[in-house]
Amino acid sequence: MRTLSAPPSHADTFTSRRTDYAIYADALVRHFNGSRAVDEVDLRIPPGEIYGFLGPNGAGKSTIVRMLCTLLAPTGGRALVAGYDVASQPGQVRLRIGVALQEAALDPKQTGSELLNLQGRLYGLSGQALIRRLAELGELIELDDALDRQIGTYSGGMQRRLDLAAALVHNPQILFLDEPTTGLDPASRARVWSEIRRLNQQLGMTIFLTTQYLEEADELAHRVGIIDRGRIVAEGTPQVLKRSVGTDVIVARVVGDAEAARPLLDAVPGVLSVEAHGNELVISTASGASVISPAAVALAGSNLTVRDLTLRTPTLDDVFLELTGTHIEHNATEEASS
Repeated sequence: MRTLSAPPSHADTFTSRRTDYAIYADALVRHFNGSRAVDEVDLRIPPGEIYGFLGPNGAGKSTIVRMLCTLLAPTGGRALVAGYDVASQPGQVRLRIGVALQEAALDPKQTGSELLNLQGRLYGLSGQALIRRLAELGELIELDDALDRQIGTYSGGMQRRLDLAAALVHNPQILFLDEPTTGLDPASRARVWSEIRRLNQQLGMTIFLTTQYLEEADELAHRVGIIDRGRIVAEGTPQVLKRSVGTDVIVARVVGDAEAARPLLDAVPGVLSVEAHGNELVISTASGASVISPAAVALAGSNLTVRDLTLRTPTLDDVFLELTGTHIEHNATEEASS
């Protein structure tokens, strides 16, 4: 007699079809006091990607991170992290992720070594395995000489790097970094960027990076999601997003009537259009870097004296302005100073 197995449940079907992603979210929602802070967010992040989550404070970035890290329950929708459901399998998720949130929860009376030892033991490391791992982390974050000092003596940049090491003790599959360089000086910020690149390139680690710094997302992320008022309003590679709002523009200011040079610039390969306004020429092109030199040569042949030649390429702030009507850089500055 043949027996029939029960059909897979909706939960099983949801999970089995989406385990190829490091992070998968479907219509994720979170309410606070009746207002919708996260509004049906979808995420599809493959293993090994650095995903930049860009938006001003209050847009919902940190709320989404907390839901994906099992620190906050979704009001609606579903999410899988490392193949496990954040609501029904939080323990499995936590074993496979590392998390460094905006405010590092570090005891100033502990030494760096004591913190990392404790973190390692919480994840089941002991003996020689723990000793080797702590030595590796000390070299990775270049703090090995300072690990025996109390954390209260560390600079802000050193504390950020120690917090990053604590998140990496157990070699997580996925690393969540919530605005890891906010408040850091340029040198410390560059060092954190270097660590993020190294983790991704050498270990293949998936990194979910929230930031309000345009340059940070542009430099580090393979793809960027832009969030505004709880919704993702654009997603793609930084290059594709920037190209979506316009072309590169070369602006030339000359001595004399710029109109005389326009036919010469129109003939330069790669030039899309040329506008002349008094002593100024505005040249549109899909690739400013490759066109600016031929344009300069063409201007030299026009018998006009060139006063200056500048190249402007679209930025992620242009993307944000196009989509939301406001500058993210202005929002970030206002939040930082408030």
